[in-house]
Amino acid sequence: MLESGVPLCSACGEPVGFSSSAKEEEEEVFVACNNCSYPLCAACLEDEIRKGRDSCLRCGKPYVRNVTEKMSQESTNHGDSGVRLRSAAHLHDHQENGGHVRNLSSLSIVESEANSESGNPLWKNRVDSWMEKKNKKKAPKKSEKAQIPVEQQMENSEPLEAGQPFSRIIPISPNKLTPYRAVIIMRLIVLGLFFNYRITNPVNSAYGLWLTSVICEIWFAVSWVLDQFPKWSPINRETYIDRLSARYEREGEDSQLDAVDFFVSTVDPLKEPPLITGNTVLSILSVDYPVDKVSCYVSDDGSAMLTFESLAETAEFARKWVPFCKKYTIEPRAPEFYFSQKIDYLKDKIQPSFVKERRAMKRDYEEYKVRINALVAKAQKTPEEGWIMQDGTPWPGNNPRDHPGMIQVFLGHSGAHDIEGNELPRLVYVSREKRPGYQHHKKAGAMNALVRVSAILTNAPYILNLDCDHYVNNSKAVREAMCFMMDPQVCRDVCYIQFPQRFDGIDRSDRYANRNIVFFDVNMKGLDGIQGPVYVGTGCVFNRQALYGYGPSSLPVLPKSSFCSSCCCCCRRSKKAPENQNDIYRDARREDLNSAIFNLREIENYDEYERSLLISQMSFEKTFGQSSVFIESTLMENGGVPESANPSTLIQEAIHVISCGYEEKTEWGKEIGWIYGSVTEDILTGFKMHCRGWRSIYCMPTRPAFKGSAPINLSDRLHQVLRWALGSVEIFLSRHCPLWYGFGGGRLKWLQRLAYINTIIYPFTSLPLIAYCSLPAICLLTGKFIIPTLSNIASVWFLGLFISIILTSVLELRWSGVGIEDWWRNEQFWVIGGVSAHLFAVFQGFLKMLAGIDTNFTVTAKATDDADFGELYVFKWTTVLIPPTTILVVNFVGVVAGFSDALNSGYEAWGPLFGKVFFALWVILHLYPFLKGLMGRQNRTPTIVVLWSVLLASVFSLLWVKIDPFINDADGTKSATCTSIDC
Repeated sequence: MLESGVPLCSACGEPVGFSSSAKEEEEEVFVACNNCSYPLCAACLEDEIRKGRDSCLRCGKPYVRNVTEKMSQESTNHGDSGVRLRSAAHLHDHQENGGHVRNLSSLSIVESEANSESGNPLWKNRVDSWMEKKNKKKAPKKSEKAQIPVEQQMENSEPLEAGQPFSRIIPISPNKLTPYRAVIIMRLIVLGLFFNYRITNPVNSAYGLWLTSVICEIWFAVSWVLDQFPKWSPINRETYIDRLSARYEREGEDSQLDAVDFFVSTVDPLKEPPLITGNTVLSILSVDYPVDKVSCYVSDDGSAMLTFESLAETAEFARKWVPFCKKYTIEPRAPEFYFSQKIDYLKDKIQPSFVKERRAMKRDYEEYKVRINALVAKAQKTPEEGWIMQDGTPWPGNNPRDHPGMIQVFLGHSGAHDIEGNELPRLVYVSREKRPGYQHHKKAGAMNALVRVSAILTNAPYILNLDCDHYVNNSKAVREAMCFMMDPQVCRDVCYIQFPQRFDGIDRSDRYANRNIVFFDVNMKGLDGIQGPVYVGTGCVFNRQALYGYGPSSLPVLPKSSFCSSCCCCCRRSKKAPENQNDIYRDARREDLNSAIFNLREIENYDEYERSLLISQMSFEKTFGQSSVFIESTLMENGGVPESANPSTLIQEAIHVISCGYEEKTEWGKEIGWIYGSVTEDILTGFKMHCRGWRSIYCMPTRPAFKGSAPINLSDRLHQVLRWALGSVEIFLSRHCPLWYGFGGGRLKWLQRLAYINTIIYPFTSLPLIAYCSLPAICLLTGKFIIPTLSNIASVWFLGLFISIILTSVLELRWSGVGIEDWWRNEQFWVIGGVSAHLFAVFQGFLKMLAGIDTNFTVTAKATDDADFGELYVFKWTTVLIPPTTILVVNFVGVVAGFSDALNSGYEAWGPLFGKVFFALWVILHLYPFLKGLMGRQNRTPTIVVLWSVLLASVFSLLWVKIDPFINDADGTKSATCTSIDC
């Protein structure tokens, strides 16, 4: 775990240093503002006051009057002693005194081989060298800066805009947030009173139904608490890209922006069309970012020659498309979606040549599509002898389960130019090795292979991963993320920047809540105000060091006793507590919160032997694998390819790190990279980072950063939800369950833990939800009810509960800006998914994790339609559809039986009927989109109309039979009287 003992200056990024008092000999961290402890070093504070800014940038309060008087004295007192860091793990050395501890590595392949037999002198010498450089900090940078002439300081000083923050937090208005919180508290109180009434007033005539309903309601209340309270402090954010450019892209100088590696993952080109993947790659290559800072890695986990050939065609077309986009600032920069826009493309395009070049580019793109479609048509039938490449050699990936690793650099910084002679970003094809008998871990394993390959070839400090169907919709999206990652005031403990997911091609009413607006615009904003949003699998910019398992620079101190030891039996309590820092460190490692064995947090307390053992090449290899080049890249915090690396052997080393046996006996997938053990590796990976003390940030630019495609028909949507829910169940049954994992150190905030508990508990809500949706029909069929006769006070609790539910939703929509239709669709699909996909996920998860039985619910197409949203009406049968269909039929039958029974029982039966029918209609109304999807569409007339007609006809027929106008009351009375014995 990387840790720094003193805060870093918000202006220059250096340690703020220490200040000594006259009364005490101990050193204290220098504080510029006593009100908010804003981190600012003495030199930067002096510069601020010299420029006339004598108020704190954070709180606005004036600096202490005697601070400037102390600065010169403290500079003199500590000029010879330097800055004493509490930790040796996260050193930020000055340029004059050497680089970061991770940048001191000079290991190459040749050096590794030369020192492999002589123990670990290389790593030991590296640590000794670092300790020597640390001691050289006796000569401070501040005193050297004082020797620079004032005129030169004025010339080198940054403009005012460059020193300002690149982003700001926009809190929700108190007029919106205060009533929202008040209603939440009120609802919590009403819930307590409601359950007090429900539990103390059982229905003896229907005790089983009453008990079932109370258990279900208690579970719903707990689920509401887990979902609601993480939204207690929602925030918005605003970025300033112009300030970022003013600081890191000065005129006449090379860009100082950090490099970014893009990851695109694909498996089956027949299910994931190569044309869509090509559009995603083209949008990446043409982003508004320095070309030498962008690299795109495409993972082909299916080793398909179709993907390889289509990527070659894409690289060729990119030579025309990239300069066209940058010349005319095209948005979006995915050609398929740009040319399909129904807007005036001449708007704001003042160049006379634009129309001509656009038409030519559209023709070129149509030709590109023809070539891609020809490749797809050719790939429909695999030759018996396998695929043959253009040079006549067999395609190495003919067997997708048994093939070597493959890497092809299509575009690069050397020699790859567009039609105008400008450089293009790097484009790399990667297909990791597959062999029988090895566990490859699906997408998570493919992403970890890309992490290693990119570290060997480019080693950008940041990674942006996208699904193959998510293209870059905002060319400045990377700059949006850099406003956080490159801001010294923000970036120290940020592990990733998550963007919301937005989708194209969804029907206007969003029948199955594919957009997930409530989740992305409500829940994620709430989490951003705590410790950050969860990782949702795509559209995310990672700090590479966080993926390596390192911790943030500012980290809370671990406690002496772990959570596990405090919960164990009494015999364990009798053990002595750790007596020194070494024991504390070893206990902390048992908590699985620190993945990297390369941990220098307490290195000064170790003797020479223990230190050399800790920082040994063997320790690195046990963690990261046996690749000296990759290990060296992990030590380079600011990225870049090691200078000692031989360019001619980089590809060979990259092939080595994607071999199928490379991860064996290492920490990959356990503590490093994407975490294994769940089909939703995204949630698990983000959870591990938050447990280490990192935080994440939610970035919502005005123009959506990325857009993708979502399954819009009912069966595919349920199948997608089933996979997500199954991943949550797998996490619940694993050692990483948020209910008990990561308590040591208290690095995961409690509201954040509630959010993660909610992400793994929600599938289990399907069990009480199915029971509760079946209760109305059972009550209608049996004539019983789950609620006793209401008293006046009970009516108040019921009415208060309904009002608080409505007010909570209304106020939530008010501060989030979500529409009522999106909220209602989300509520509907919560019930639809709960009684179908979530239920199957629970049973499948238990079968898979406990019995080792992997059950797959296949989906087969049955019908189709060719309308604008034809896929919406495609009916694909799957077993997931059975439970909600049964619930619908049972409730329909219950409504008909209830009306029939009320007609036969007399006037007094209509009162209780209304309560039962209300709950049944509540179920039917929530399952209405499912019913429409189940029925499909026939001859442009929705079948749902026929179904409703049959239902209404049945009800009115019963009424007509009971209230027949042709039967008079006298005859009815007479016939009733004659049934007695005295007649």
